[in-house]
Amino acid sequence: MYPLKKGKTASQAHVGLPEGTFEEEHGRKGFYGKSAHLYHAHPPTGWIRFEGKLRPHCLDLNLVRPTDQEDAEGRPAAVLGNGDIRVLVSRRTEAMPFYFRNADGDELYFVHRGRGVVETDFGPMEFEPGDYINIPRAVTYRVKPETRDNFFLIFESKGEFEQPDKGLLGQHALYDPAVLVTPEPAPQLDDQEEWEVRIQADGEISKVVYPFNPMDVVGWKGDLTAWKLNMRDIRPVMSHRAHLPPSAHTTFVTAGAVVCSFLPRPLEQDEDALRVPFYHRNTDYDEFIFYHDGDFFSRDNIRAGMATLHPRGIHHGPHPKALANQKKKTHTDEYAVMLDGLNPIHVLPVGEAVEWKDYWASWIENKPTETLK
Repeated sequence: MYPLKKGKTASQAHVGLPEGTFEEEHGRKGFYGKSAHLYHAHPPTGWIRFEGKLRPHCLDLNLVRPTDQEDAEGRPAAVLGNGDIRVLVSRRTEAMPFYFRNADGDELYFVHRGRGVVETDFGPMEFEPGDYINIPRAVTYRVKPETRDNFFLIFESKGEFEQPDKGLLGQHALYDPAVLVTPEPAPQLDDQEEWEVRIQADGEISKVVYPFNPMDVVGWKGDLTAWKLNMRDIRPVMSHRAHLPPSAHTTFVTAGAVVCSFLPRPLEQDEDALRVPFYHRNTDYDEFIFYHDGDFFSRDNIRAGMATLHPRGIHHGPHPKALANQKKKTHTDEYAVMLDGLNPIHVLPVGEAVEWKDYWASWIENKPTETLK
């Protein structure tokens, strides 16, 4: 069907909005399917009251205290999840005194803070802030931090984390596959102490003990391995004439979800182009964003280590101050990780305990006192 156009509209999405209007993108399949642009006389986030579970969420993940922060035997804490994917936080301060193998899903670690080494069947890999570490299902590994103040965001998925289809942009766009780091074998053959491997399957832990270090692989080959990518090696796609959708910044795809990376980049130079994220109602996907570093100018009162979750069906977009000041910015200076989930993402009890309950009211410009109670 050819696009239709009725009433007062812009000819180009996100460019040259009619005076006094607020553009909203109503799309399907995230930003990959059909879409319509609606031109409102008021901001779609201009609500004054909110009832029900569909409200936007903001979690201060800095306040999460997983058991691995105080106890080397401890585990990460799950803060959000659905049947496809879970989001966990690890604050591990000491090396695992065991090896771990997840038979329930693939894991993607994002290193928010900390340095050290992760030992895997394929060999060790050093890690630092900004690293994505891809650990396929049932790979045996051990996290050995060198620092005490560590913060790992972990996505656990029922499917593999794979590179996106880069289409017309070509295989070297976003990040060149040559920047991916894979481990070299480093067998620990002299270690004849007893080592425990903890295996997670069906949500339960089984333990296997060996009279030697299980990191005894002397060589490997194939196209299934652990690997890592650092944010600094991602080259974001840019357009100087129109604001691009988040899908343009896709870093990984997995079953029921996509992972995107938002990085510093010049903002749009066209005088008529939007320079902030456009209003949209997230049809078909729930949107989770973790704020890693920088100036998150499209959001008020957000700092590094916090996260937002915007459910499908309810609008979201820039806060009023960002919308008003967008022409004063020439570039964005933020680092953030986004996960869009195909099925509804639920806030789990650990997440509820660190939630900013009045986040929904942060779009209200003149907040009455009773609104924030």
